[in-house]
Formats: sequence, structure tokens, C-alpha cells
Amino acid sequence: MRGPVWALAAALVVAPLASPALAQDAGPSAADPSAAPAEGAEAPARAGPRTSGIETRSPLRSGSIASGLGAANTGSSNAGATNTGSSTLGTTGASLFGPRAPVSSGDASAPSTDSGDGSVSRLPRFRTAPGTTGGATVNGARPSLLRQRAAPPRRLGSATRQITQARTQQSTTDLRLTPVVQNPVSGVPLPIPFARLGLVNPVGVLGLGLGLGTTELGGLKPVDPAYAPLGFRLGTFTLLPAFTQSLGYDTNPNQTTARAAQPSLVLRSEGELAVRSDWSQAEFNSQMRGSYLEYPDNPDASRPNAVGVSRLRIDANRDTRIDVETRFLLDSQRTGSPDLNAATASRPLFATYGATVGVQETFNRLQLSLRGSLDRQVYEDARLSNGTVIRQSDRDANQYGVRLRAGYEVSPAFTPFVETLIDTRVYDTPVDQYGLRRDSDGIAFTAGASVELNRALTAEVSAGMQHRSYVDRSLRPIDAPLVSAALIWTVSPLTTVRFNQQTGVIETAVPGSSGAFTDVASLEVQHDLFRNLSINLGGTYLSTTYEGVAIRERGYSVFARLDYRFNRWLTFRGSYIWSTLNSTSANSSYEGHAVLLGVRVNP
Repeated sequence: MRGPVWALAAALVVAPLASPALAQDAGPSAADPSAAPAEGAEAPARAGPRTSGIETRSPLRSGSIASGLGAANTGSSNAGATNTGSSTLGTTGASLFGPRAPVSSGDASAPSTDSGDGSVSRLPRFRTAPGTTGGATVNGARPSLLRQRAAPPRRLGSATRQITQARTQQSTTDLRLTPVVQNPVSGVPLPIPFARLGLVNPVGVLGLGLGLGTTELGGLKPVDPAYAPLGFRLGTFTLLPAFTQSLGYDTNPNQTTARAAQPSLVLRSEGELAVRSDWSQAEFNSQMRGSYLEYPDNPDASRPNAVGVSRLRIDANRDTRIDVETRFLLDSQRTGSPDLNAATASRPLFATYGATVGVQETFNRLQLSLRGSLDRQVYEDARLSNGTVIRQSDRDANQYGVRLRAGYEVSPAFTPFVETLIDTRVYDTPVDQYGLRRDSDGIAFTAGASVELNRALTAEVSAGMQHRSYVDRSLRPIDAPLVSAALIWTVSPLTTVRFNQQTGVIETAVPGSSGAFTDVASLEVQHDLFRNLSINLGGTYLSTTYEGVAIRERGYSVFARLDYRFNRWLTFRGSYIWSTLNSTSANSSYEGHAVLLGVRVNP
């Protein structure tokens, strides 16, 4: 028994290291009855290494290495005894482990059914007869080495063929990769530079024009992706159009005194367009909104309203950025405005438009920016109830301004800055209808900081002083504080709070007054009750003080809006607004309530 045991141990150690070429050179197996016996004592020794048993595929070649349980030691002097034990163990191993498993096409022991034509495609990939030992010849000739090492034929008709083709040759849509564009801002606010530059009467924020549905810096909280509109792709731009049709009731559409108020049904048609770029470096975005308020029971109160802002950022290099902004505003004056000095029959329109171009350079943590601006305001003539026309063309003016800002990034969450603003205002008519020259120059200094805490609280606060002097000596210079604050607080994923405050000196046509100091503050809270149901609550405070005359105005407004989204393109919207204004000027105070119910469509 020692002979077979030692032979088994040697086979397990030496066989994995043996070259497939050695196995290919071995003679016919002793177990193969068709194999011709070798001459002399060399025949058993030649047949010994090719006994049946376990096979191990070589990691270096595509052939098989026969590592039989009874591998013979060809260098042993008693080759006959060794081969006898190997043949016995090989037969026993075959009976214990069952029929021999098929071997690869590189095994020379597999029988061949061809006529030695050398066709690689006809090489059998699997053994066709269990128990067949290697080393057999085909028509008396051994298979060639090239044939044994040839690649196996390609398998056809596999059970996984259709599944593989479906996954590799058919395109599937992954919803996670589908671009989702958030809901555009449903109302663009009174642009911050307008109040600071003083070319707009901010009383419009209390009414149905700019006040309802407006938002401050940062925009509304993004809509749930399941209900956000996808928009239209136009090259590298995404267009987000929207249309809203509302029906409601207004108790004081003309924003006039209580005794002159004439309530009316209100029809509001509003169109919006948001444009966003999809560029790798630079960025362009635009938000425009236009609406028309029609009052069937009070036609003189019907009026249009439009506002828009477009911004372009060009990244010249890593540290240099170029900013371009264009803006416009179309609104109407209320009939009891002190600037009109009379109760007009209709609401005259005014328009403001302008542009800003600037460059920002970053030196490590130091940020320097220089911006130049140009704005223009145009007023429509007013008409009284008796047909008299009040000329307002003398209020048309241009404003040129330069703003220099320097900030230092102490940390990513805190950046203090200082800012200087110099501007001049030039009227088309050097002398107005009251004989006053209203051209003026202004300068302002502010200091503040930008704060961002964990992306839940983002704020920019600044404070300073401003001075404005006029060409006409009869117009008193104005010195006033300059305060600006914009805050966005994400209380929770469902609740967002926004606060904005802005002060400025605006132009006026009141005789004897050089200008009006304004202070506008707004607070808005947005909460998502469900994924497709959100509610907005907010309020606005307005204060206007006319320099040189005894006119003071204080205004308040409160609004609530409910949005219910049926799907991506259809939304139901209901809103309510209450506004009031108390003024020391005659026929200027008013109070009103308005309710609107409408449908918003995002095609």
C-alpha cells in the first residue's frame, strides 16, 4: 500500500506544476482498450501519467493539466509497480466520483469525430464520452499542439442570449437621470437697485401689481421634483413658460379714498417666461412676467403690469468674472398720488429700464468688484375727468452710477465688505413745469457682511449713509441712512422664511420737495402642507417721507396664497390681499381687499 500512497502524494504536488505539453506527449492510457501497447518496459511507464482522475485547468494556458489521483513517477526504477497502482487508483477514483466531467477543447485526450482536417471550428468543446482517458490518437496521429490550444468555438443559442441583448442593445430610461427643472419664480420682486437708485415709486408693492406673489432675493423654495415643470429645451437653454388666468373681486381697484372707491369684478391674465442656460462655465438666467388687470365694473382702473430681470455671468478665468444685468419695470400710478397733485380719471403708466455691467476680481481671499449702471425712467401724461391733461414728460430722466465694492472672505460662511456708490441724475427737460432744476448728484457709503450658516441661513446686511445734492439751490439736500437686508432662513425642509428691507431716495414731482425717502420691508413664510400643496403668508411695510413738505405716508399689506398642483403642468391658485395706506396728503389714503381664484398652466 505504500507504493500507491506515495504515488498519490507525488501526483498532488507535482501535477499542478506540470506543463500541458508534458501531458500531450504522454502515451495511450492503460485504461483505453483501443490504445496500442508500447514496446518493452516503456509502455506502462508511458501510459501511467495519463490516468483518469481530477483535472485542474492551467491559469497560463487554455489547456488542461491532468492531475490524476494515481499519477506515476516516471523517474522511479520500479515503473511497473508504480503504474499498476496508478491504474488501480484511477479506476477506483472514477467509480467514487462518478463519470468523468467534460474537459476543455485543449485536452488532447478527448476523442475527435473529424478526419484530422484541422478545422478549429469543429473542435469539440466538451467530452462526449464519460470515462474516456486522455492520450488517445486520432487515426493513429496525435492532435497538433495548435489545435489543442485553439480558442473554443463561440457558443450559440445560450439561455441568457435574449437577456444579454436586452440589457446591452436596448436603451432604457432611468428616471434618476431625467433632468428636472424647478418651478420658475411666479412673480419677480421690485428689483433692489431700483429702490436704491430712486427711479421708482415703491407704492406699487402694496397692490395687486408687484405686491401679490412677489418674492425677494433667492426666489421661492423649489417645488417637489415630482411636480416641477420640465420646460422646453432650445439648444443650450431651458424655457419655462407659464400662463395664469384668475377671476376675483376687488373692493378698491383704483386705490383711492373710501368715498370714491368703486368695487369691481377683476380678471387677471398673466404670462411668465423663465430662461436658464446649461453651460459649463458661464451662466444666463432670465425671469419675465407680464399681466393685465381688467375691471369690467370700473374700466378706468384697468391697467397692465410687467417686470423682468436678466443676468449673465461670464467666467473669464479662475479669478475674473464679468456680470451683465438688464431690467425693466412697467407699472401705473395710483390716482391719489401726491406726484399727480390731482384726482385723475385713469392710472397713468410709467416705465423704468436699465442695465449694469461689472467685473469682479479675486485676489486670494480679497474680492474687488466695479460696476457701472445706466437707468432711464419715462412717464405717461395724466388725464383728469374734465379732459385736462397733466404733462409729465418733464419727469423723464436718466441716471448714471458707479459702484465699487471690496470684500474679504474671513471664512466660507462670513465675508465682510465695504461699498461706495456714486451716481448722477439728468432730466430730459432742464427745468420742470414748476420752474425747478432737478438734476442731482449722490454719494453713498455702506458696510456690511454676507453670512451663510450651514446653507440653512443666508443673509446679506449692510448699513451706511447717503447724501444727495441738487442743482437748484431752492431744493434742500438730503442726508439719510441707507439700510439693506436680505435674509433667507430654511427653518425645515418644509418651511422657508424670507425677509427683505431696502431704503433709498426716490425722485418726486411735488412742488417744493427735493425728493422722497423710502423704506420698504417685507416678510414672507412659505410652508408645504403636502408635496403638491403649499401656502404662502406675508406682509409688507412701506414708509415714504417727502423732503421739504409735510407729506408722510405709511402703508401696510398682508397677503395669503394657496397653490395646489394637480401635476407638472396644472396648478390651482387662490390668493387674498389686504392693503391700506395712510397719508397726510388730501385724497391719498385708501384701503382695499382683493380675492383671486385662478388656474396656472405650465405647458
